[in-house]
Parts: sequence; C-alpha cells; structure tokens
Amino acid sequence: MTLRGTHLGRMRDRSFDTLVIGGGINGAVTAASLAGRGASVALIDRGDFASFTSETSSNLVWGGFKYLEGYELYLVWKLCRSRNRLFKAYPDNIKEIGFYAALDRKGPYPPWFAALGALAYWIIGLFGTRHPRLLSQNKIETEEPAIDTDTVRGGIEYYDGILVDNDARFVFSFVRSAIEAGAAVANYVELVSAERDGDHWKARLRDVDTGEEFTTAARTIVNATGPFVDALNSEWGVKTEHRIVYSKGIHLIVPRLTTRHHHKVLAFFDDTERLFYVIPMGRRSVIGTTDTRVNTPFTEVTDDDIEFLLEQINARMDLETPLTKADIISSRSGVRPLVVSTEGSDQTDVDWTKLSRKHVVEVDRDQHVVSIFGGKLTDCLNVGEEVADEIERLGIPLEKDLHNWYGEPAPATRKEFYRQARLMRLDALREKPETEPLTDRLWRRYGRRAFDMLEDIRRNPAMAEDIMGSADYLRAELYSAAESEMITKLEDFVRRRSKIELVVRDEAIESSPGLREVAQILFGDDAERRLAEYFGGKIPEASRSRGESSLHGRTVG
Repeated sequence: MTLRGTHLGRMRDRSFDTLVIGGGINGAVTAASLAGRGASVALIDRGDFASFTSETSSNLVWGGFKYLEGYELYLVWKLCRSRNRLFKAYPDNIKEIGFYAALDRKGPYPPWFAALGALAYWIIGLFGTRHPRLLSQNKIETEEPAIDTDTVRGGIEYYDGILVDNDARFVFSFVRSAIEAGAAVANYVELVSAERDGDHWKARLRDVDTGEEFTTAARTIVNATGPFVDALNSEWGVKTEHRIVYSKGIHLIVPRLTTRHHHKVLAFFDDTERLFYVIPMGRRSVIGTTDTRVNTPFTEVTDDDIEFLLEQINARMDLETPLTKADIISSRSGVRPLVVSTEGSDQTDVDWTKLSRKHVVEVDRDQHVVSIFGGKLTDCLNVGEEVADEIERLGIPLEKDLHNWYGEPAPATRKEFYRQARLMRLDALREKPETEPLTDRLWRRYGRRAFDMLEDIRRNPAMAEDIMGSADYLRAELYSAAESEMITKLEDFVRRRSKIELVVRDEAIESSPGLREVAQILFGDDAERRLAEYFGGKIPEASRSRGESSLHGRTVG
C-alpha cells in the first residue's frame, strides 16, 4: 500500500500534461507511451488495473484470421504487424502457438478453401509466423486423438501468439512502465467530476478505498474507459463520430482436455458457424468464447451460456467422459466494446455480428479530450502511439519516440540473470520438476526486478518456497508484489497480478493454509480485513490458522 499512497500524494493538488482515465489495456499503454516520451501523466481507474474488459480476453495475440471473411484486409495487415512487433518486444511473454482447426462436414468452409485463407493470412502477416498446413482427417486423428474425427473432413493449422501469463498481468506491465517513466498512477480512484477551466481541466477524484476526495488538474484528458467511453463523453458534452455497442463473451476453465498438443489452440465452428477455441492455460484448458449481443457492459455467465459451450465441446472432442458443470474450475464473462458510427439512432440498427475489434482514436480539440473506442490487446502499441500523436497535436511537447516505453529488458540483461540463476542452482530448488523452471518464470514475470528475488533467495532459501502449492507463487514473488504492484485488495493478486483464481478451484483457495500468509505479506496489519473482504465477511477456517512462518526479519518497504 505504500507505493499507492505515494502516488496518491503525487496527484493531490498537482497539475499534469495529461490525465488518463481508465487503467485497462488502452489506458495503460497510453500512460506508458506519454510518460516514456517525457509528458507528465496521471493514470487512474475506479477499480483495479485491467479489472473489467481487459481481464476477460482469450489471452491471444492474433491478427484476426476470421476478419478475412469480411474482406477487412487492411485491418488484418495492421493487426498482424502489431502481433509481429509484440513477438519481437516480448519474446518471453508472448509465444507463437499453432491454431489447430478441425473442419466438419457441417462447417461453412471446405479444408482446401480454409487452407487458401490461411496462406493468404500468412502472406498478409508478412511471414511473421511458421507457415500454415493443410490437414487430412487421418492426420488430425493421429496428431490429436482428443478430437472426434467422425464428422471431420480435414482441417488447417496456422499460427498466431498467446500470452504465457494472463492478460491482466500483461496490462500491468505497461502500468509498471508508466511508473518507471515518472507517471503518477493509482487504482481504486474514481473520477467524481471534471470541468474545463481556461487551459486546464480541474478534476475531483475520490479514493474508493478510503472515501477521501481531492483535486488534480491536467491540460488534456484521455478517455480510455473502454465500454464506458460514451457515458463519460456525454457528461462532458464531447461529440464524437463513433460510439460503442456491446458483445458478451464467456470462457470456461476446465482440466486439461488435450492429449498430445497442449501447446496448441484447438479451433472449431459451433452450431451457429462461429469459431470457438480450446486454449491452453498451464495445466488447464480454456473453452470459449461465445458471442452474444447485450445492451449493458455488466455481464455474467448464465446457465444457458454454460450449457451451450459444454454441448459444443462434447460434440467435437472424444473425451473419456463428457464435460459437465462439475468439471468447471472457474468461468469469466466480459464485453467486447465494438466500434460503430454515431449515424444510427440507437444500437438496434447495427449488424453487430459482422463487427471487428478495430479501434478508433477521436479528438475534441476545443475541449482537449482524446477518446479511445474499441480495440484489442494485439493492437495496443498502435493505440499508445496514435494517442501520443494526438496529445502532441494538442500542444503537449513530447520527446522523440525511441520505442523504449515497452518491451522486455535487453538480451544482455536476460543473459546475466540466467547466469546468476544457474550459478545458484535456482531450478534445482523446485519441488515440482514437471512444471516450468523457476528461472524462466521469474524472468518472464519480473524482468529486472527478478534480480532482487535472487538476492532474497540467497539470503533465505525459504523465499523460494511455493506459498499456495498449485498456485505456483514463491514467497519472494509475494514480497515483490507487496512492494511494487499496488495490490489493494486480495482479489487484485489472485485474479489479476496472477491467474490463481482462474486455474485453482474456489474450494482449494478457501482451504489453502498459505492464503493467510499471502494476505499478511501483501497487507501486513490489514490482512484480516482484506481476507474478510475477499470472502464476503466470513474467513474460512483454513485461512484462520496462523501457523508458524519460516521467515524472520523480512519487512515490506
């Protein structure tokens, strides 16, 4: 909490070049881009960073193969180019992955035609991945026996990218970049009001956690509130040429379904001829997503959603026993903010089923407001650059873009970390050799900050112990998170900075004796309140047990 308090102090009664409202992927890259080019920036979100749309993606970094159906060639080219940039900038966090598509006889396209599309996709993507393949029915049956090939007439395999960790953690990497470049950043800060006064905006903010209100000022504002962009613009009287409509998608996380190719994404057409996927997530599989028209950004997983996805996957995979609700470890639901023209009178006149995930950046030059509509994780670097260009046109001087506001540390830094980890035999400390090596995990998650963890482990080997077993988090990671990841509520850690809540059953979290230690490390004297808050008032018995800590003398700065 110390880090957050410091940043709140920096916002009180201060003036900035830009106030960014919304800490999802669009707001995070905007703050990182502007701060990285020398602007004074404040970034706020009324919830946690990436706590709405940006935590419910498929974790895929892809160029939009399905957008070829609508002949959106320029959009596909832009997305593929963005994907290739992300591959290069985040080689440890974003990995190339095969999309293994089985096409049955009821599907909309024969395999040969889909293969032509995959070849075109590879060419439009500037050959940034491995080349696609045409698959016969026999090859699919041999290579992935988990797929039911009774009605399959063939398939294709093409390549895109996937986040090794979760989407929300990737968003936070941009928040960290903004902080390191000097931005003032705080989660759980709500915009109460804002009005234009001369050449500045005066904003009244409220700390959601404590209720305290304070003011800050900025020459420009970026509205990066995702599905709420229209409502906020309406409050300010900002007129735009675009607006947002909503499409709901859900994911179900279940035990691993695939047999041989858990490192591939399985793709199928459902009964409505829409694509859905089986996506690897560690030792789990993610099934989704659906596509349902809704009129509100607040959504939930319904029984109908679950039944539909279970029916579709059971009909297309040769599982020992059909999946049931009891197999679901967790689920998530979110909306896609899709961009349409304001020419229509309401949302009902939009054929939303044909809308892509493009983004639009608009500027009100009289009020000095930049609004971001739509977008997706793959296109994030473009969003950051386009917003920075518009802010510069509004009179905020920026330094030349050296493209150093994003990406992983230099290869030489990585090499030195691996050298030090090898000398101290870090990977030999791991009790579960079947999972990812500690060296890879720590470097991918923390980059340069992982050096401090090595030092902590050298001083005290207990810092290399997993606190919550299958959650795969070391004590050293928890202490680092407490110091530098602005975790305000327990949910911030188990849902967004990590993916524990996605891949571990609720009952396993509740019964984990390590959860109390997690809370104590993260919140200190406030651990009891945060535990009760997370569990809705009643702390499970296992989490009440204090036990003996193997750590002594380690304090959170």
